[in-house]
Amino acid sequence: MTQHPAFTGAYTAMITPLSESGVDYAQLETFTEWQITKGIHGLVPCGTTGESPTLTPEEHKEVVAATVRATKGRVKVMAGTGSNATAEAIDFTRHAEEAGADAALVVTPYYNKPTQEGLFQHFKAIADATALPIFIYNIPGRSVINMTDATIARLAEQCPTIAGLKDATGDLARVATLRHLLGDRLQLFSGEDMTAVGFNAMGGQGVISVVSNIMPKETAAVQELTLRGDYAGARAAHAPLVPLISSMFIETNPVPVKYAAALMGKCTHHIRLPLVPPTDATQQAIRAALQDAKLI
Repeated sequence: MTQHPAFTGAYTAMITPLSESGVDYAQLETFTEWQITKGIHGLVPCGTTGESPTLTPEEHKEVVAATVRATKGRVKVMAGTGSNATAEAIDFTRHAEEAGADAALVVTPYYNKPTQEGLFQHFKAIADATALPIFIYNIPGRSVINMTDATIARLAEQCPTIAGLKDATGDLARVATLRHLLGDRLQLFSGEDMTAVGFNAMGGQGVISVVSNIMPKETAAVQELTLRGDYAGARAAHAPLVPLISSMFIETNPVPVKYAAALMGKCTHHIRLPLVPPTDATQQAIRAALQDAKLI
């Protein structure tokens, strides 16, 4: 079985600071530095939370490159490189490799609704085109398709560069079934902040987190406790995050978390259509959650 460098702990699914004129790269660099100083274990630019669907291809590539430059090798960068067009996903993944990213996070193709065979061929084509470790990103709520355990196992067996999985189904049983099928062949990351402790207790090794955009230190601490096997401590550390996690999903991600980051002075709240600013009620709920957490 192919072994890849360890990817474990708390990875932030990074917001992309935007302005009317485009990506704010100065804010991106400042935000990256803040995340690192707070002890985050890794960064994921150009994922769902980074508004990748509305970044231009040029912006997408430069956000990845700028994040790699800003980290200076201090934490791992898992670049979002997925697309519903296989050729574009290959292009993004090759660029991430050239830019110096440590891994690629590749979402299951949205809108097309490929079969399991289509999913296999999509990921195999990407895996064959790069030496970069690839994490499959399974998120049926966004892509309308669910990659089965059998397809994940088939990719793991046939594609040496497939290194792991980000599972955003919320189904903790999948950790057990995948471990049964594959042992330790893949590194398993939760895509759900609320179930991150249970995910690791079932055999996971990390989380790709939304709430760590605003609470990186605390999110990292929860992961470190789970990776030491201290699940009682992890539950206690996770409990204060629960109200804030809930507030991050009142409306479509990344609308709430970007508004929260703006209240904290980490970016503007500029987002691109078809996303729109949160309602007044949502803004009030987010502000209250931040105040309760003493973040503002």
